[in-house]
Formats: sequence, C-alpha cells, structure tokens
Amino acid sequence: MPAEKIPGWIERMLLPRLSEISGEIRALDTKIDSLRNETKAEVESLRKEIQYRFEATDSKFETLNAKIDSLDKRIPVIEEITALKIKIADIEKRLAVAET
Repeated sequence: MPAEKIPGWIERMLLPRLSEISGEIRALDTKIDSLRNETKAEVESLRKEIQYRFEATDSKFETLNAKIDSLDKRIPVIEEITALKIKIADIEKRLAVAET
C-alpha cells in the first residue's frame, strides 16, 4: 500500500511511535559505537601490555643465556682446577710417604 493511501488517522497514530523507535535506534547506535571504541581501547591496552611482558621475558632469557654461556666457559677451568688439586694431593701424599 503506497504511503499516500494510508488514512490520516493511522498516520497520526503511527508517526509518533515510528519517530520514537527511530530515536531509540539512533541512541542504540551511539551506545554501540561507544562500546566499540571502549573495546578497541581496551584491546589496544592489553596488546601493549602483552607486548611489554614478552619483551621483558625476552630480556630475561637473554640474561639467562649470557649467564649460561659464562658458566659454560668456566666449567673447563673448574675441571682443570679440580684435576690440579687432585695432583697436588697426590704429590703431598708421596712427599709425606717419602719423608717418613
């Protein structure tokens, strides 16, 4: 039914309600946009926090790797010192036996 054929009394009844519904839809649209913007901001904040934590974790792993590398370099030296201590103890035993 074309709009011009709608009786005036029906139009007078429906137009205020349609205008009201249209306003409610605009208000909902505004709320949705606001929520969308809030959500975007929160997601961005979380993304930055996660990125910061990953970078901090990477830094800790790099520090740990450096410490492990340092220990790897010390292990041969410690082994050599231990071997020398064993040899010195053996020499001291021989000297003690020789002196008696």
